[in-house]
Amino acid sequence: MKNKILIILLILFFSFCFFVLFKSLQGSSIYVPEKKQDRQLSEFVSEDLLNKKKITSEEIFQGSDYYVLNIWASWCAPCRKEHPQLMELAKNSSIKLIGLNYKDDPKKAKDFLNKLGNPFSIIITDKTGIISIEFGGYGIPETFLISKDKKIIKTFIGELNDESIKQINSIVK
Repeated sequence: MKNKILIILLILFFSFCFFVLFKSLQGSSIYVPEKKQDRQLSEFVSEDLLNKKKITSEEIFQGSDYYVLNIWASWCAPCRKEHPQLMELAKNSSIKLIGLNYKDDPKKAKDFLNKLGNPFSIIITDKTGIISIEFGGYGIPETFLISKDKKIIKTFIGELNDESIKQINSIVK
């Protein structure tokens, strides 16, 4: 009788373990934050990477119909990989390209740009990561297409590629 109870308990235990494993495999493990499209940007103050002067979001987002804000860092391998696409995108005169340098050493960031080229009209620093979070970013690289009325039109999570550049260029035409 003891053996039958033990076998039933083992079957119930393994059935429970199988059920828990099966249910855990059914759900997505990819975290995607809340969409920030068509959201008005918050105002902020940052520091210009190159001249260390304070600059407001009001000063940054003026004089263009479209803005592309790219969150990057010198220590980020995908940022290095996407840099040629940013250099290509900088040729589009309809876009003001803004760099948001994320939790980076300013000297290393400047060396990165000196080595690979500077596609940005302006580069602001985000030493704490708060500005990136306000934009809705949760990793780098991340790129936001922003309209002249300071609304996020489209978000590109991860490194830019040829397809994302085509999408940006088709929107800003």
